[in-house]
Amino acid sequence: METAKIRCFGDTPIYIDYHDNEWGRPVHDDRKLFEMLILEGAQAGLSWITVLKKREAYREAFDGFDPKKVALYDDAKIEELMANAGIIRNRLKINAAIINAKLFLKIAEKHGSFDKFIWSYVDYAPIVGHWEKFEEMPITTPISDQISKGLKKQGFKFAGSTIIYSFMQAVGLVNDHLKSCCVYEDILNANLS
Repeated sequence: METAKIRCFGDTPIYIDYHDNEWGRPVHDDRKLFEMLILEGAQAGLSWITVLKKREAYREAFDGFDPKKVALYDDAKIEELMANAGIIRNRLKINAAIINAKLFLKIAEKHGSFDKFIWSYVDYAPIVGHWEKFEEMPITTPISDQISKGLKKQGFKFAGSTIIYSFMQAVGLVNDHLKSCCVYEDILNANLS
């Protein structure tokens, strides 16, 4: 009989799949980075499972998270999004996605990619957490504070330090899987190769 896998979180198939296959794994694709930045902002005040359940609807509503398309959204598109029951219909969050898309593209142009910009904060290598319990994990760090401050100074919305730290965890800038987690070593070894 197979022993139950130990996970940091996840008790539903969608959550387990996200935990095992995405969370904490380094992302270097700008479109995927943009997606996670928008979804983390959309999560503010809500649970992550709520966002995960709406993720496919978000992908469809936000043109596959193409920042070039999102940056061009106008009032008519905003109203269309506000009427879309598949996403979180919060005008501030929708407007933030559009503003952030424009700024995301400026950063990508200046640095060659958003990937190069964001990974420079961690010297292009994931920070590895060594947590025994979920409660030990921080919700912000000096680096998330620094990134947040820099992004907000450029005009980003929904980019507070807590949101940015969640983004960092999601895209693998930090590996915050518990040491006992079934994917901790897998991610650690993948980052070393």
